[in-house]
Amino acid sequence: MIGRELRSLNNLIRRYFEFTTHKQEIEAITGNNGWIIGYLAQNHDRDIYQKDLERHFTITRSTASRVLSRMEQKGLIQRQPVARDARLKKIVLTEKAWRLKGLMREDIVQMEQTLVRGFSETEKKTLYSYIQRMKQNIQPG
Repeated sequence: MIGRELRSLNNLIRRYFEFTTHKQEIEAITGNNGWIIGYLAQNHDRDIYQKDLERHFTITRSTASRVLSRMEQKGLIQRQPVARDARLKKIVLTEKAWRLKGLMREDIVQMEQTLVRGFSETEKKTLYSYIQRMKQNIQPG
């Protein structure tokens, strides 16, 4: 029963994002692009390379290369050479990606506020701890 309710909630959350105010602007990026943009934004203070993305998202080199090429074509990232090694290319977000990141963040904050409306701080912390425990329970190993 809990699994079915969580799946139902996940479907409602996905549907919620279908009707967000920034949907059309954000639609240009796929879900994976959004995760990569989020990761790059979160780590903007250090150099990130394709290998880092492969490791973090557990994807193959060919998949990472394909996704990054598409993101570059869409104007979301740039691959910039590194002074110490011309073969290395660090991946940086473009202004367009930063703008989209801000819009996605606005929608996420709004969704989060909607989800927990009427919950006390204690209830939110308890719910979060339950979800973390469920994730640990289901992970292999």
